[in-house]
Amino acid sequence: MSTTAVLPVTSLEAKSPSLFLKVLAVMGMMTLMGGSITGLMTYLNQGYSELFFDQWIRAFFTAAVTVMPLGFAFMALLTKLAERFLPNTSEKKRNVLIGMTMAMVMESGMALSTAVNSVGFADTSKLVNTWLDTLVSALPLALLLMAVVSVTLKPRVERFLKS
Repeated sequence: MSTTAVLPVTSLEAKSPSLFLKVLAVMGMMTLMGGSITGLMTYLNQGYSELFFDQWIRAFFTAAVTVMPLGFAFMALLTKLAERFLPNTSEKKRNVLIGMTMAMVMESGMALSTAVNSVGFADTSKLVNTWLDTLVSALPLALLLMAVVSVTLKPRVERFLKS
């Protein structure tokens, strides 16, 4: 009588990624996008000095707890709306459209949080001017990052998060 080894079925099944890995993926995207843009904005507002890293970290964390969570929720909403109202448009084109829209929205929010961090609320005229200057100056980087991320990383991260 011959014996055969039986492998447990569970070892052959694909396991979905843990919640920890999913949170880590989102945090990685937040750090890449938010860190790059707030770093540039901090540099544009204050230049490079011994206070740069402190100002940058403060601007990044302010954006990370305010602008970015709202941005991720808004991106999910925009994705659903684009799928619904642009069903005949390719996913790549929808992602580029969403990316450009998100670049403007996120850029505006991060420019505001960085401007508040740089000049405060005391002089609203200076705050508005700093926000606008920061927004316009950093916009090329934000548009480039959002276009690249929307076409390359966003679809992969969405599939990863749905698994």
